[in-house]
Amino acid sequence: MNGKPNSDVSQQLAAAPVGKLLLKLAVPTVVAQLVNLLYNIVDRIYLGHMPDVGLAALTGVGLCFPVIYLIAAFTMLIAQGGAPRAAIAMGEGDNDRAERIMGSCFTCLVVTALVLTALFWAFGERLLWIFGCSEDTILYALPYMRIYSSGSLFVMMALGMNLFVTTQGFTTVSMRTVLIGAVCNIILDPVFIYAMHMGVRGAALATVISQAVSGIWVVKFLTGEKTTLRLRRGRLRPDWKLMAPVLALGISPFVMQSTEALLNISFNSSLQRYGGDIAVGAMTVASTVLQMVWIPSQGLGQGAQPIISYNYGARNAKRVKEAFWTLLKVSCVLMGTFWLLVQLFPRVFIRIFNNDPDLMETAVWTLRVYTAVLGLFGIQMSVQQTFMAIGKAKASLFIACLRKVILLIPLIFILPNFFENKVFAVFLAEPVSDFISVTASAITFFFVFRPAMAALDKEKE
Repeated sequence: MNGKPNSDVSQQLAAAPVGKLLLKLAVPTVVAQLVNLLYNIVDRIYLGHMPDVGLAALTGVGLCFPVIYLIAAFTMLIAQGGAPRAAIAMGEGDNDRAERIMGSCFTCLVVTALVLTALFWAFGERLLWIFGCSEDTILYALPYMRIYSSGSLFVMMALGMNLFVTTQGFTTVSMRTVLIGAVCNIILDPVFIYAMHMGVRGAALATVISQAVSGIWVVKFLTGEKTTLRLRRGRLRPDWKLMAPVLALGISPFVMQSTEALLNISFNSSLQRYGGDIAVGAMTVASTVLQMVWIPSQGLGQGAQPIISYNYGARNAKRVKEAFWTLLKVSCVLMGTFWLLVQLFPRVFIRIFNNDPDLMETAVWTLRVYTAVLGLFGIQMSVQQTFMAIGKAKASLFIACLRKVILLIPLIFILPNFFENKVFAVFLAEPVSDFISVTASAITFFFVFRPAMAALDKEKE
């Protein structure tokens, strides 16, 4: 699906064998997410290996995660709510409405990015102290945060509008969007950090420039001749009748990302209290390792989303169900394999970021605890992505809130009251909440998905 006419894309989404189609769509999106992962970790790799100050720099950048998560959260609120709605409209044969959805989302992304940039510049330093900064780490966290937040517009364009490329089935194009920016980042990071002696400022600047290149690329594609849905000047004015259901659907990924920020603050503030900068550094490593599997798994979900959304709009329950079960199987294999590797070889993953002996001693066992039930998480990811794809906003929101807001954040503060090793108790909160939320997700799925498919079958009769 490389810029082919709409009829060809629609025909494949409607009739091609689901397994082969998912592979065709998912491979580019997984590759794109793996490359996108480099945006998130290449800075930490270079900074973590800086002579003398590597651990402090790594920890300082880790303390900026809430800012990164919040920018991503608002991107997902608008774009991940809009892309499935656009795909469903395409499945219903209404490309005009799909284009108006995309244009409204574009304008909302621009305005939101400008507002976020102003807020982070005004209140950024105070926020970093709340996030758990110390006198040593604020020297690295503050400049990184200010430069990164200045590029919010580029980040939101690259991440958000690329979802509208993916949802049309142009997954190879979306992969190129991410690949171009990631290659730029890999090249610019050592130049700015080491050759130009800019340290964390160089890392942030490299990321912003790379996201700008990606953002320009994706906007150019969406205004060109090859795309099915086109960004047109006359459709950039937000249509609030269309945006209301978009935001209703986008609230679930927004909650997932924004609570990730709150979660990161909760983890870091507790770990700073019980274990100091070493414990916070171990958390930076653990959360980054988790991203190494979570981000590619999202690529699988994004590959399945056009199939599920299009066929849900076309009232083809059989293909929706087939796509879900295929997604579930592949996700569980991916998560299970990664879980085994982390449990057996934690030092290999930790050395990617830093070789400090004190960090290694703490990070080995904390990483194993943190990822203890990761192998089961493919279930929740598949359920969450499917609910998003068929527009079940309430069910998706429930799952998102359950794991982080209802379970994980309270457990971070409750469990240390029952264990002598307080750092262990904080990290234990992750697997406990994961196990409960995966179980609840599976139960919710049967109460929501089956009736939805039965309703489609009834409409078909």
